[in-house]
Amino acid sequence: MFQRVLWISLSQVLRSIALVLLPIAFLSLIAWATAGSVTGNTSDPIRAAAWVWLGLHRVPLSLSIPPAAVEGYLSYLPVGGLLFPFLAIRSSFSRIVERLDNDNHLVNIARVHFTVIYCLIAELLIFASKTDSIRPVWYFGIAVLIPSVYLTTLTVGKKVTLTQPVNFGTRIVALLLAISALFLAFSLFLHLSIVQDLITVLRPGIFGGLLLLLINIIYLPNAAVSAMAYLSGTGFGVGANTLVSPLEHTVAQIPALPILGALPSTEHPQFLFSIFFFVMAGALLASWTITLSTKVLWQSYFVSIASIFLLTYFSSGSLLTQEMSTVGPSLWKFPLSVAIEMGFGIALAIFIPQISLPSRKSKIDG
Repeated sequence: MFQRVLWISLSQVLRSIALVLLPIAFLSLIAWATAGSVTGNTSDPIRAAAWVWLGLHRVPLSLSIPPAAVEGYLSYLPVGGLLFPFLAIRSSFSRIVERLDNDNHLVNIARVHFTVIYCLIAELLIFASKTDSIRPVWYFGIAVLIPSVYLTTLTVGKKVTLTQPVNFGTRIVALLLAISALFLAFSLFLHLSIVQDLITVLRPGIFGGLLLLLINIIYLPNAAVSAMAYLSGTGFGVGANTLVSPLEHTVAQIPALPILGALPSTEHPQFLFSIFFFVMAGALLASWTITLSTKVLWQSYFVSIASIFLLTYFSSGSLLTQEMSTVGPSLWKFPLSVAIEMGFGIALAIFIPQISLPSRKSKIDG
């Protein structure tokens, strides 16, 4: 029985990896065939496919950029890219559950096997694709993949019931993200000419244009989180010693990535009013939970801030060079500002009724 579970897990791990890696390898080969490479080695597109696959799993790359061997780091990775391995893992593990006839004991064993085998193969890809210029950070493969793969398998085979704090906390964050996404779309519309200029500079061609479109789509969640940081008042960076916020704009130039054309071109102090959304989010969270218990309220508040912190972590990082070492919201300023603003909204929702009730009572007595 143990060998059967191990074999089923191995086959489905290979399937889930192939579902994502093979299309990437196909696109890499086409790009290599049309654009070529420096060395002309056919192993280049295969390595590139492995690096992209690892990047979709949030494994950063340590770089030595030619010709001067300048040290760089790539950790600003697309949040939207997580969708591809997530769906592939769910699809493959659901087959495991079916083949094991929904036996909970065997499924739990398979879950551990699946996670361990998946991470081992990822580590093999890390060491096999390593070159002098590009080195995937192997310990991130363990630190990131083990919890993420295991948590993904938990969404298969049984109904996941969210606790009240998780439900309320994530709903508030989703609402703030939706508002930020609308603001991002509005900014893209206003700066459409800049976006077109960036595309013109790149001159990607037909196939390159399709790849560029895909890259911008999977980076949209990163941009939405940065837009949320902008609306909170703290802003975000587009390189070292830069800041884009309603009160400050210290960006001399931007990378030739079309989605960055949505960046505001100057300060806009009037957008400080958007802090109101975060205050109201705290008040709304209080209105949802205060009738249940104060404990649920503060747990939901903690889940909201923890979710903001995770979104900030996944949506920021370094983009190749030292000059672009800080891209995205600050890992501590943004969550702290949201915590203060939502906390203020919660305080208003709790204390204003307590102030108004006695005054009403005194009027009635009078």
